[in-house]
Parts: sequence; structure tokens; C-alpha cells
Amino acid sequence: MAEAEGSSLLLLPPPPPPPPRMAEVEAPTAAETDMKQYQGSGGVAMDVERSRFPYCVVWTPIPVLTWFFPIIGHMGICTSTGIIRDFAGPYFVSPFSHPRYWKLDPAQVYASGPNAWDTAVHDASEEYKHRMHNLCCDNCHSHVALALNLMRYNNSTNWNMVTLCFFCLLYGKYVSVGAFVKTWLPFILLLGIILTVSLVFNLR
Repeated sequence: MAEAEGSSLLLLPPPPPPPPRMAEVEAPTAAETDMKQYQGSGGVAMDVERSRFPYCVVWTPIPVLTWFFPIIGHMGICTSTGIIRDFAGPYFVSPFSHPRYWKLDPAQVYASGPNAWDTAVHDASEEYKHRMHNLCCDNCHSHVALALNLMRYNNSTNWNMVTLCFFCLLYGKYVSVGAFVKTWLPFILLLGIILTVSLVFNLR
């Protein structure tokens, strides 16, 4: 009887293997969290370090000029992949770095045809390759306005330098605290110097 019991124990199937452990999921880092906050439309992510801002109007200060007039600066418009196009000078359209961006919605493009956003940006850039740069009348803001008019952004063809300056100031976001300081600190310092000098002369 004991031998039969021992034989039955030997014939028992081996125990099933333990269930596989679930893979450990690492918590997202601060950089990954920031990148999600900069996620662009259409699944294309913004990349501040590489200056990639899909579907954005971008702005950067102009040395000396922006120090006295902080709302005046250099403007460009980005392609759907984030490459910046701007009217930098006579017969020259190029990319540039910037501290502030205004995120636009590609769903508000009313122009017909495939890839209307990039087509409008390309056509505006090609047009301004053949134009002289005029600081007051035909400049980087005009280049961006032409692109928005060609794509009929927000179903409008009335974009111009004034509206772009206003909306970029109202809706533009700085890429960092340092970018904000870079834009406004020179103006604040100059304003402080002017006020100090005025008070000194008035107190005499």
C-alpha cells in the first residue's frame, strides 16, 4: 500500500510555473512631462531645444529696438514639422531662434488642397525671397501675414502687421522664464534710468 501511494506521488504533474511579473513602469521624468505640455497638433511635438514649434507663429526681440519698444521684434511662422521660416532681410528667408511662440490651430485653415498649411508657408516664403526688406512697410510681420492670408487662417484674408503684433502679444507664450527676462529686462532698466534722471533734474 505504501508503495502504491509513493508511485501515485511520482506520477503527479509538476506545479504550474508562477505567473510572469508585470513589467515595472518608470514614472515620467520632468523633461518628459514638459514635452507632453508642449505637444503640438497632429501628434508632432514641440522641441524647445531644437527650435521646433509646429503650427506656430514665433517671435524674438531685436537688440536695441526691442529695448526701447518691447512689443516690436522679429517674427516668423513654422511649418507643420516645426521648422521656422522668416523674412530676415532683402531676398532672404531663413530659420531663427526665438523666445516666444503663439500656437495656432491647423483646423482653422480654410484654404483648399492637401497640406494647405505648409503650402501657404512655402508660397509666402518663395514670394518674399524676391522682395526687399522694409522695416516699416514690408517686413517679417508682412511675410507671416501673407502666409496666414494664403491659407485663410480663421477664414480671414485680412491679416496684417498690426493684427499679428496684437495677437502675438496677447496669446504668445514664453519658452522659459529666462526668455521673458531677456525680452523685458533691458526695457525695465532703461525705463528705470530715464525715471531716475528725470527725478534728479526735477529735484534740483
